[in-house]
Amino acid sequence: MIDFWLAAGLLLLVALSFLLIPVLRVRRAQREEDRTALNVALYQERVAQLQAEQEEGVLNAAQLDTGRAEAARELLADTEGADAPRESRLGKPLPLLAAVLVPVLGMALYLHFGASDKVALTREFAQAPQSMEEMTQRLERAVAAQPDNAEGLYFLGRTYMAQDRPADAAKIFERTVAVAGRQPELLGQWAQAQYFADGKKWSDKTEALTDEALKLDPKEVTSLGLLGIAAFEGERYQDAIDYWGRLLVELPEGDKSREALQGGINRATEKLQASGGRVVVQAPAAKAGALLKVRVDLAPALKAKVQPGDSVFVFARAASGPPAPLAAKRLTVADLPVTVELGDADAMMPQLKLSNFPEVQLVARISRAGQPTSGEWIGRSQPLASSTTVQQQLTIDSPDK
Repeated sequence: MIDFWLAAGLLLLVALSFLLIPVLRVRRAQREEDRTALNVALYQERVAQLQAEQEEGVLNAAQLDTGRAEAARELLADTEGADAPRESRLGKPLPLLAAVLVPVLGMALYLHFGASDKVALTREFAQAPQSMEEMTQRLERAVAAQPDNAEGLYFLGRTYMAQDRPADAAKIFERTVAVAGRQPELLGQWAQAQYFADGKKWSDKTEALTDEALKLDPKEVTSLGLLGIAAFEGERYQDAIDYWGRLLVELPEGDKSREALQGGINRATEKLQASGGRVVVQAPAAKAGALLKVRVDLAPALKAKVQPGDSVFVFARAASGPPAPLAAKRLTVADLPVTVELGDADAMMPQLKLSNFPEVQLVARISRAGQPTSGEWIGRSQPLASSTTVQQQLTIDSPDK
């Protein structure tokens, strides 16, 4: 911010010069007027002295006229270089008062309407956080600066959940839904946070959220996992097995959550059998994962406006769904042009995969600050099926607004 304040200070000095220069000119004119008044007084004194000498008989009438003419020539010679007197309608105090008020008023208007907080936040995001607490504070300031940014709200809610702050997360997910709409994935995240905020007690609100999410998307993974937990806690073991079985097929092979989920299914099975129940296993159909290939390039008109080290984020997001990227990769401008693959294995979160959404949009963003949610230049594709196998072309060619 130092370079900004230096530039602002220089501009302020230029502005003040327009106010102070007229004041200095008025003072110079005043000095000219004072000198002229002094010359006139001396002339009058000289003429009075000549008249006194005539009355005393020292000078005759001709000598008196000659003396007066000489005094008049001296007065004219002294006043020839003086500028014409100027009258200021503003007066002296007003320019000085304006010189003080202009910087004060300008600073007040900038602090109220300006974006100094966003400039500082962008520079801060360019540096890696040193702790989870620092990252949380950054996200909180970003949300405060951009309260309608659904991506920022979503990531803040996820961060609160990672820090075991479900009550705060529930409030943030509620705001996210208000901004981004009632998407099934967001409703599932909200329901999960609300469940833990209520002390792992099932409520009408949590049930309504999960029912709405699964009605919109029967494969919504957060709701399936949450319903499995609630069923297990309520000793409805068959329901827990069913919900977790539906969730298990949605997770990609190699996902770390699969082992824990399978362990939960095994425990529910043991509890059900111990109580004399019989396990009914539903065999869900296998599902193929999605994989998109995209060729990313930079418009020729922008090549002189970017730097080789600028970050390039290539990601796919749901055409109608949560604002968070489904799959993403990070490159640099020096890597362009490049062909990348985005698939279920690149999922940002296990419950948000390309194959869970029928239509997606490809996005490539250049961010000098290294911030994935905002940058300088961007390229977007039209919505396309997540099952598309033909390689796509994506050109970064527009300002990121």
